[in-house]
Amino acid sequence: MHDSTTHGPIVDIRQLRIGLHVHLDLGWMQHPFPLNSFRIASEEQLQTLRGLGLEHVRILPQRSDVEPLRALVDAGALAAADAGPAAQPVVVAPPPAAPVETPEQAQARRRREALEAELACAHQAERQYAEAGRALKRSFELAISQPAAAREHCETHMNGLLGKLLGADEMAIRLLSEGAGDRASLHAVNVTVLSLLLGKQLGLSKEDMFDLGTGAMLHDVGKLELPDRVRWLDPMTPGVSNAERQFYQDHVSHGVTIGRKMGLMPGALLVLAQHHELADGSGFPLKLAGEKISPAARIVALINRYDNLCNPATPSQALTPHEALALIYGQMKARFDSAVFGAFIRMMGVYPPGSVVQLSDDRYGMVVTVNAARPLKPCVLVHDPKQSRDTALPLDLERTPELGIRRSLKPQHLPRATLDYLSPRTRTCYFFEPAREMFAMGEAVA
Repeated sequence: MHDSTTHGPIVDIRQLRIGLHVHLDLGWMQHPFPLNSFRIASEEQLQTLRGLGLEHVRILPQRSDVEPLRALVDAGALAAADAGPAAQPVVVAPPPAAPVETPEQAQARRRREALEAELACAHQAERQYAEAGRALKRSFELAISQPAAAREHCETHMNGLLGKLLGADEMAIRLLSEGAGDRASLHAVNVTVLSLLLGKQLGLSKEDMFDLGTGAMLHDVGKLELPDRVRWLDPMTPGVSNAERQFYQDHVSHGVTIGRKMGLMPGALLVLAQHHELADGSGFPLKLAGEKISPAARIVALINRYDNLCNPATPSQALTPHEALALIYGQMKARFDSAVFGAFIRMMGVYPPGSVVQLSDDRYGMVVTVNAARPLKPCVLVHDPKQSRDTALPLDLERTPELGIRRSLKPQHLPRATLDYLSPRTRTCYFFEPAREMFAMGEAVA
């Protein structure tokens, strides 16, 4: 049958075959695939599609392989007119020989395709980050008046995030653009994303990941009970009075109270109760230490501090991601679980996304993505005066072994033209995506 409100025929999901290009009219959280539109490549994808609970699905004949289209027509599952010319048994003259592509044309084509893929991935990550921010905002809006609905809303979103995160063996951590998401939800979404990635790095079970993510997303829900003047206070900032510090610390007990009313699972409640406890016993409110802190809370405590260093209430005090990591290593390492901190460094690399760096050939760049499983060779946006910023393709250092990172530096130490080109973020936003190989652009950017 054909649905005139869409751009392709609708077929019975039982008739799907490998080689058909499907388009899922679903929200990104309602299925585990990286994109809504894709060509079916394996029996595993077929089984996953059939497990979505759909009766029919839209296909795009112009992007599908010919043989499965003809099979649908032969089986009576698709009208020949809907299948398009590819399914018609016509005899055609041999096509003219395709023009031979020069090496320069081939490189330009590969670069163009890689840039299109890079922009598509960036757009997808920013859209999902914004959706996470909206889900968080809605959960907070419901937390006081409709706590059960807030829990259901948060847990539904968490299931969607876990479906994406656990659906690929290797994940990349992407730096998002300055305008991504909502500033009010920036911190909680960052903490959630990095905590889930770190939980995966540490091999947590799906159940523990669910509690970790739910607790991370709601870890500051108790701040709803605080006045604005202390809501975004950093208790480690010098000059904060004891009264203000105590007022701020009360958000932990408020959060636990709200979490109980919401009916959160015990593991998520422990994150709300312990996300400010530190391994050396210097945290609050109970000054717990070591094994007395739950594994999920140890993760959130570290990520919470890292993000507060990168995105403080006063933007002028922000550290670059490399500086934040170096500061924790040099001055705060004893406050955090050693296994958790070690895994965090292995996941983020020495130069996390957002770090401004100088390469071994003296050029400047900004780290934009890191493969969480192989972080020592990130993808770097390099300042290239011959290439416009909008069409610049990140350089994958994993595929250019002759290049490396010499050092990190503060954005204000960059030459003016480089600073304008790279436009380092005043706030650091992260999201994840399945790791992929970038087009090797060594010759083009060297």
